[in-house]
Amino acid sequence: MVTATGSTEGMNCAQGTCACASAGTLRVAVLVSGRGSNLQALIDAQRRGGMPIELVLVASDKAQAPALRRAERAGIATLALDPRGYTTRAAFDADLFARIGALAPDLIVLAGFMRIIDPAALAPWQGRIINIHPSLLPKYPGLHTHARAIAAGDPTHGATVHYVTAQLDGGPAIAQAQIHIVPGDTPDTLAQRLLAHEHELLVACVDLIARERVRLDGTIVKLDGVALRHPLCIGGDQSPAA
Repeated sequence: MVTATGSTEGMNCAQGTCACASAGTLRVAVLVSGRGSNLQALIDAQRRGGMPIELVLVASDKAQAPALRRAERAGIATLALDPRGYTTRAAFDADLFARIGALAPDLIVLAGFMRIIDPAALAPWQGRIINIHPSLLPKYPGLHTHARAIAAGDPTHGATVHYVTAQLDGGPAIAQAQIHIVPGDTPDTLAQRLLAHEHELLVACVDLIARERVRLDGTIVKLDGVALRHPLCIGGDQSPAA
């Protein structure tokens, strides 16, 4: 069974709001599975003004995700679909992305969306979907990144915003935030210290895309038309290694 929050076609649109962005703004849909702190960073940045985006939808695979409640409080349309109501992962992804596509976003942001997406669903969004991942990719794709960095004895850790491809956490990187791992760090303390840097990183990357300064050209990330040799360094407490 498909569960969805709200009214028409599984959408929940707060009274007095609509999914239409103002002229000159980037229409952004955000996919979430959990608490939504990165989503909140985008909401706060939009409210402060100066970032030309319109958050047109927040969608989740978990109807009880706290991130959806954040979106509702901000007057953003929400969508919740239950993967258990579909016969295959591909069928779920196809329906999810069809519903997202109906709102015609310019960019999809995966902000703690804890699912591997079917390549067929991703294909039409090439260059228009990004993810934030809590490691200095290509190190530690997948889960438990903080514990893996500590166990490896790494001196630094961080987060990466990258374009999404069919390869798990393997798409072209836009930018990274890097912090030191300090003696006594645990996965929890490291994750907590990194979180604020993640927020800054994601907001900055979305802003660069909205201003048409960053784009994906094939497999190459370009900033102001120039190919990046390395991911940009945004936030953190030191620059990423060359």
